Amino acid sequence: MIRIDPASPLDPDVTRLIFASHALMDELFPAESNHHMMPEELAAPHVHFFAARRDGRTIGCGAVAEKDGYGEIKSVFVDPEARGSGAAQAIMRMLEDHARKLKLPLLRLETGDRLNAARKLYANMGFEERGPYGDYVLDPLSVYMEKRLAPAETRDPATEA
Repeated sequence: MIRIDPASPLDPDVTRLIFASHALMDELFPAESNHHMMPEELAAPHVHFFAARRDGRTIGCGAVAEKDGYGEIKSVFVDPEARGSGAAQAIMRMLEDHARKLKLPLLRLETGDRLNAARKLYANMGFEERGPYGDYVLDPLSVYMEKRLAPAETRDPATEA
């Protein structure tokens, strides 16, 4: 069973995943197309960080950063050995639920154009492509997405997969 709980990005097991994500992005994209957040940045008060664990082992992570009028999904990553386990979907559901508790009206994210599995996950969860937002500038290697959130009290869990 996969558990998603609040976590510190400074925890060594979590930091290992954050740096594994950075290494993968550095392998796939040029430096100017990467928007890494270091563990210390992910530990900021406006960033809500979560870790996925199975059998006591940290297998994934993700965060929602509170921005002016929206939440931004950051640092979603699943250990390659745990891919296909449902961890990414569980992390994303937790981030959405947490954003609703924070009363954020929408979520936004930036991902790489070559990250097909991630893009498919986000699209399946209701995210739609949009243009750059916040401090992002148009980058042909980036895909920007957003999802409007229904308030927690009107959300119908029976319609979720």
